[in-house]
Parts: sequence; structure tokens; C-alpha cells
Amino acid sequence: MRRGLAGLLLGVAGALGCLASYAFVDHAIGPTGDGSNPHPVHLRLPKTQPLSAVALLGKALFFDPMLSGSGRQSCASCHSPAYGYNPPNALTVQPGGMHLRQVGYRPPPSLAYLYRQRPFSIGPDSSADVVPNLNALAAAARNEPRARKLAGTTPAAPAMVPQGGLFWDGRADSLQRQAYLPLLNPVEMANRSTAAVAAKLAHSRYRGSFVRLFGTGIVNDPQQLVDEAMFAIGRFEIEDPSFHPFSSKYDAWLQGQARLTPAEARGLRLFNDPAKGNCAACHLDRPTRDGLPPLFTDTQYEALGVPRNPALAANRDPRFHDLGLCGPFRKDLAAQTQYCGMFLTPTLRNVDRRAVFFHNGVYDSLTQVLDFYNLRSVAPEKIYPRDARGHLLVYDDLPAAYRANVDTTDAPFNRHVGDPAPLTAQDIRDIIAFLHTLDDGWRAHANDRPNG
Repeated sequence: MRRGLAGLLLGVAGALGCLASYAFVDHAIGPTGDGSNPHPVHLRLPKTQPLSAVALLGKALFFDPMLSGSGRQSCASCHSPAYGYNPPNALTVQPGGMHLRQVGYRPPPSLAYLYRQRPFSIGPDSSADVVPNLNALAAAARNEPRARKLAGTTPAAPAMVPQGGLFWDGRADSLQRQAYLPLLNPVEMANRSTAAVAAKLAHSRYRGSFVRLFGTGIVNDPQQLVDEAMFAIGRFEIEDPSFHPFSSKYDAWLQGQARLTPAEARGLRLFNDPAKGNCAACHLDRPTRDGLPPLFTDTQYEALGVPRNPALAANRDPRFHDLGLCGPFRKDLAAQTQYCGMFLTPTLRNVDRRAVFFHNGVYDSLTQVLDFYNLRSVAPEKIYPRDARGHLLVYDDLPAAYRANVDTTDAPFNRHVGDPAPLTAQDIRDIIAFLHTLDDGWRAHANDRPNG
């Protein structure tokens, strides 16, 4: 599949991603007593302009169920703009297949805020034009000490860690590729072949648009026709401001245009407190020094050891394990067992528009998510099930051989059984109040504005 402009822009995004990870504003993030921002910034937001002809084609394709084998499933079926490009329902995994009777293995992640996502790499630097030997990089980094993550600080040197990419396991390196892979997945859009998709496109109402944009020969080249269709969808996701509006209350607060409520302000402080939530260690909440707004992810991979989800059809087989970076869906890093159990850290923007959380959808509320972070290390009996003999099944969704990969270094996971939990019930409510400020589409009321 050709790289296209979408791939090029994701290469540029690699440089921006490095900025987002390692070049924050220097001052601490925190509100004043009245909830206003003492250090307002000017954010460099994506420009809003009319969509290109290619992006307009991609928009039409994004919402058209014609692309699926069933003829009833579009990209928007799992990525609804009304839900922050998350699924529009409370299902753990989404239906698919030729008759929409099969289900996926993972909850679809949001397609929003990916315009700065860099291609997958291991280490601090990656080139948009050079495909690295990932296994060689992984082997070289195998014995490097794990960098400790603390909110509000950056590593002394960028760590050699997996980062970037799309899907939970980073196996797609461009929005073009991300759009392509579900087409042939038998439990998703379930097309028989690339040629079958091309035949639909060649005989569709889009035929004239493809000829005008890509030349008369395009409809006679099945692979190129599908590539260009996926390129168009990628352009839509890059150009359309609905994918990265930065219209949350937090964005307004960063720019000095909003005040946080007392609960939101307490939640922000807890989010950034290394001894409490330490959330900002991975979910970066500071603008970059040159004004790029925060994406609330470091785009790195973590093994968190979330409990096994018995609701997943695949988990009815006790031998099945979703190992993230080292399989079963990603194949190229299967030998790098130090990455087994690691999944991409998602953005927290619009997080409460999701119905399920983590790669296996084991939780369905933000309170459950915060309880997991708060109690996993200090009271694991409140997180994990027991077997028939009463033995606690800690890290029960990972084979024993890979449980050493689970993060026990970064707060709050660096505590021990019996230690006090870092967060109170009120702390958790306050962090959730802050997370609500990350919802796009915020509209100010008079008492929300500084000096209002």
C-alpha cells in the first residue's frame, strides 16, 4: 500500500509527537483559588478550512456501509462522531462479519486526536522514510532499565520504549492502513478480498470521483483503487476538525477562558500529583513549549495487568490470551516476549463518551477504572477473582511467564499489599469531575468565565 500524503503527515506527526512527549511548558499545571489558570497559553490549534476534494470523498466513504461485506456496516458504525469517534453503544465488542453475527476481540479505540500520532517505533526517534528493524531495536533495548514515570517530570533522556502506531497494538502505521485492515477482517467488515472491495468501488456512485481525482486507469487497478479509497478516508480524518476540535472546557481553561469548579480543580491537582493519581505521567496534560495542545497520552505501551474479561467470546477458551504487542494479531514482535501484555495508552479526551475501558473492555465505568488503579497493588483481592480453591488470580489475563512485564514501578502501582490506597472515594470523584472537562463541545456559562 502506498504511503500517500496521509502517511507523510503521520511522519511529520512523529516530530510533533516527540515535542508532545519531551518539551512541555515549564510551569506546573494547576488552578488558582477561584479556578482560573494563572498561566494561560495560546494554543496552536489545527487550521479550520474547507475539506479538499479527496477528503470529501473520504468523508462519504467513511459513512457508507457499502464498504462492508454485509453492506450494513460503515466506519462510522464503530466510530461515531456523536461519541467522540468511539462506538455509539454500550457493547463490549462490536458485531461484524458477513451477517453481523460475529464479534471482535477488542473494543474499538477512538479515531479522534490521531492527527499527531507518529508511526510505531522503539525508542525516542523514528524516521518517516526509513522502516526500522523493530526486532533488532527491541533486542538492543531488552536490558535497559525501566524509566520511572512521574507526573510533571520528563525522563533525563528519552527512553527506548515502544511508542506510536494505531490500534491497541500499534500494528498500523498510518490512518490509511488503519482504515484498510478492518475491510478484510472476518469479524469486522468481512470482505473476501481487496479485489472484492475494488469491484464495489468501481461500480459505485464514487466511480466518477475516483476517475477525476486519480485518473482514468484507477478503476482498472484493484489494489490502487482500494489504496486511494483508504487514502481518502485518512485525508478526511486529518482534515476534518471534528476529529480534533480541542473544544473542551480544559482547552478553554488552558487559554484563560474558563474557570474550573472546586471539584474539577481538585481533580486536576490529583491528576498531576505523583503521590496520588500520577495520571499525567502517561496521560500528558501540558501544552508543548511551542503551543501544541496536549493529547492526554504519551503514545507509549504499558502492561497494566487488568483482569480477564469473561464476557469476551474469545476468553471462553482458557488457552486464549491477548498479548498486545507480541500477538496474536500483531505478528512481527512475537519473539519480543518482554512486550507481552503491553497495549497502547489511549487519549483521555472524550473518555466518558466511551462505554467500556481498557483493551479487553473489562470495566464499564470510570469509577471502576480509578478503583483498579487505586487498589490493584494494595488490595488485589478487590480487583481479581479467586479460583475454586480460593487462590487469588492476580494478573489472571496474562500467562505466568509474562507477568513480570506488568508495571510495578510507576505510581500508584509501586505500592505493596496492605499499604494505604493513594486515593480516597472523594479523590476519585474529583478526578472524574476533571475528566469530564475533557469532553469536546463545551459551552461557557457566565460563572464559568474568569471574572464572570
